[in-house]
Amino acid sequence: MKTAEIEIKDKVDKLLAVLDKDIQHLQQSVSYLNELRSLTIKHDNKALSKLLERIQSESDKYKNHELKRQSIRKELAVVLSCNLKEMTLSMLEANLPEEQQADVTVRKTRLKELVKRLKEEYISTSFLLAECARFNNLLLKSIFGLGQPGTITYTVNGTAKRQTDTVLVNMRL
Repeated sequence: MKTAEIEIKDKVDKLLAVLDKDIQHLQQSVSYLNELRSLTIKHDNKALSKLLERIQSESDKYKNHELKRQSIRKELAVVLSCNLKEMTLSMLEANLPEEQQADVTVRKTRLKELVKRLKEEYISTSFLLAECARFNNLLLKSIFGLGQPGTITYTVNGTAKRQTDTVLVNMRL
């Protein structure tokens, strides 16, 4: 084998290890979003706080991993004589021998699947949190706005009754 081929093989092996850690990180992120939704629904503030601390801690640790990936990517760009923007997994696949090409393809496919799933989980979590905020807003408006002139409530038999002077919360101390 030529030294350039050996150098590429070594760097690709390092990249594959980094991609495996990226896959684990994405799987963990999907899990965190599921747990976040669950704890929000259960209204478990203590566990939710611990989860958010854990996410922040792991996010700080993951920054070093991202720097490592970018470093390997730069090294591969130099070895393959291309600029950094062109250095993608697809481009790397096209320039590798079959056995390494298959390894990169497997990781690339898995990463795409996980990113798609993460986007779906993120959207679901965003919708849940938006609904919680909307519900809380409506609840607060109904509590503090109940005694405003013109507010209509209904009696137990279904007839409309205008509220004129009663309030649920007394704002005076």
